[in-house]
Amino acid sequence: MRPIDTIGLGLISGTPRTLLGELSKRSDYEDLIVSGGLLLGSHELFAHPRVQYRSSFFGGLERVMKARGANVQYVPSFFRHYGLLVQQLAPRIMMAQGSMPDANGDISLSLYNGAHLEEFRRAGRDPERVLIVEVSPHFPRTVALPGHDHTLSLDDVDVVVVTDEVPTSMAEEATTSNDLAIATIAANYVREGATLQTGIGAVPSLVAEELARRDGGDYGVHSEMFTDGLFALTRAGKVTNLRKGLHPGRSVTTFAFGSRDLYDFLHENDQVGFAPVTYVNDPSVIAANHAVVSINSALEVDLLGQMIADTIGPRQYSGVGGHTDFVEGASLRLEHTSLICLQSTAVVNGVRKSRIIGSMTPHSVVTSPRHLAGVIVTEFGSADLRGRSVVERAEALIAIAHPEFRDELRSAAALLGA
Repeated sequence: MRPIDTIGLGLISGTPRTLLGELSKRSDYEDLIVSGGLLLGSHELFAHPRVQYRSSFFGGLERVMKARGANVQYVPSFFRHYGLLVQQLAPRIMMAQGSMPDANGDISLSLYNGAHLEEFRRAGRDPERVLIVEVSPHFPRTVALPGHDHTLSLDDVDVVVVTDEVPTSMAEEATTSNDLAIATIAANYVREGATLQTGIGAVPSLVAEELARRDGGDYGVHSEMFTDGLFALTRAGKVTNLRKGLHPGRSVTTFAFGSRDLYDFLHENDQVGFAPVTYVNDPSVIAANHAVVSINSALEVDLLGQMIADTIGPRQYSGVGGHTDFVEGASLRLEHTSLICLQSTAVVNGVRKSRIIGSMTPHSVVTSPRHLAGVIVTEFGSADLRGRSVVERAEALIAIAHPEFRDELRSAAALLGA
């Protein structure tokens, strides 16, 4: 490492935590730029006044460090485009997290295929750049989807750092009665043999767990993220992947984040194929599956069907990720369904506010546009917006808003011409 340098990192379960911990011990930085997103752990590196962290997806670390005054910059992007972002930056140093090398000298990218594989390889093969790979015996060696190798050869790696790190387990989110009500309603849209995608958050996993308890099954999985909910559904014998159309017999994903049991399940398991996000999140690939049901969340939805999923007013809260890709993929055939799940209200600074909103604030940022809206679900029911006029959309959304806010929303609808 040089005092003036650039580093590119994988996201979430691709976070090389020991390497970041060691970087946090240094203090001689003059101008260090780090590119990543949704990093796991807590790293004092980003508190250094001459370190700039460019993040394409905010999580707990990013929000905390920015609140503390660190130079954390949000770079708007789809997850599918992250590889282009890091290629554009061309960091001198690329850092990856992987499993231990196998007998052939190949390192599996383990829980994160994502968007960085080609840039890892470019860095390793460029004599002016450096590829450092952190490996641990506790990280599973996952199996690539055929045709989508996700290993790094030791011949391409400049430095291998062997650690005893265990993969970060996802903290269990508190479940409310409203979450359970939403999951129950959403599960009614999943028919026998459907292909499932579940996004990040409590409700998408609760839907999968609800399906595991119900009759029916023969489901397929084509999901950006492989979660504990999908693991529970698989463990219950409900996932066969026989009717999905693409890659029969295999669940398809680009990264996994969940429990230790999930990671053990994924080790050398060819029932789950990891592929780059450019493939998994391609809307045309998503749509080629049978009866896709995409289950994601939002922070707010307005009466036109515009979805806000990554900002709270002017504050960046998370990121776009694959939200729009799966909403779009599920919009391309009548047999598919996009479910956007959210509680009808939220408490902000002690005040209850509706999350079905009459109009955007001046600082609102749309994550996915109104013309891609499918079915919106709250604890009060579901609103299928497909094929509905502006007037019909507003009426359907008001019907699933919290009763306390429905009169206010009707007034807002009138101003919209609805």
